[in-house]
Amino acid sequence: MASLKVPELVPSPAEDAEQLRKAFQGWGTNEALIISILAHRNAAQRKIIRETYAQTYGEDLLKDLDKELSSDFERAVLLWVLDPAERDAFLANEATKRLTSNNWIVMEIACTRSSHDLFVVRQAYHARFKRSLEEDVAYHTSGDFRKLLVPLVTSFRYEGDEVNMTLAKSEAKILHEKISDKAYNDEEIIRILTTRSKSQINATLNHYNNAFGNAINKDLKTDPEDEYLKLLRATIKCLTCPEKYFEKVLRLAINKLGTDEWALTRVVTTRAEVDMQRIKEEYHRRNSVPLERAIDTDTSGDYEKMLLALIGHGDA
Repeated sequence: MASLKVPELVPSPAEDAEQLRKAFQGWGTNEALIISILAHRNAAQRKIIRETYAQTYGEDLLKDLDKELSSDFERAVLLWVLDPAERDAFLANEATKRLTSNNWIVMEIACTRSSHDLFVVRQAYHARFKRSLEEDVAYHTSGDFRKLLVPLVTSFRYEGDEVNMTLAKSEAKILHEKISDKAYNDEEIIRILTTRSKSQINATLNHYNNAFGNAINKDLKTDPEDEYLKLLRATIKCLTCPEKYFEKVLRLAINKLGTDEWALTRVVTTRAEVDMQRIKEEYHRRNSVPLERAIDTDTSGDYEKMLLALIGHGDA
């Protein structure tokens, strides 16, 4: 359910690399040319373009882009050109730094990537930062946040559709008991959310809803201002219906007094090749405005053109 538009006939990586090189030369940078190439190539194609560029010119394409571009447009292009696992590793590392710390981004990466993808993210993290993702998450978090996030980033879930209904019933009961006791940080809640497959969690939560008359997130809203409970609810949303989670991130990013460009850029670059079509449908349904129009109203210039191209909009 991606919405990235890749042309029927893609030029060779050598041609793309040459055109990008041209975009950097002469007076001023040719941003339109950069967008026309990079925003219309998938991850595998972008990787080969980077390799070809390095072999041909002895330069790192990312470094050249970094020199030539600026501000939000630069961040969008650089995140997009990174290999998906490298990109996640970079975002996760940023999220564990003191000034840019963000538990939500760590949770989002841990819950919305497949087990294999998350494993590759941990490898990329290790290679780039010479530390493990889990040690950085553990070091930069504390209390209930650490209790939830460390097992989330280390999980390797079963990816199939097999579901054990007996287990779903018994674990729904466990969840209900713990939540009724307000034991929101209980090891059992964390165990179920951090180890079970997404299909199993869906079955458990459906049973929870049917047996106890409320969706679990409704029962977890006892204190709307509690930051840990907010993260717990978001974790459940990411595991069960990621498009609803990402729609909300986009809605909050766009409807703020000033746009939250970092959130907007992150969702567009990380989901363009995954489930952007579903996110767009959810956004339209929820806000009665197409995502394209919201981005168009809220951003401008090359940054806007890049985002619109990545969400597969018309002639962008």
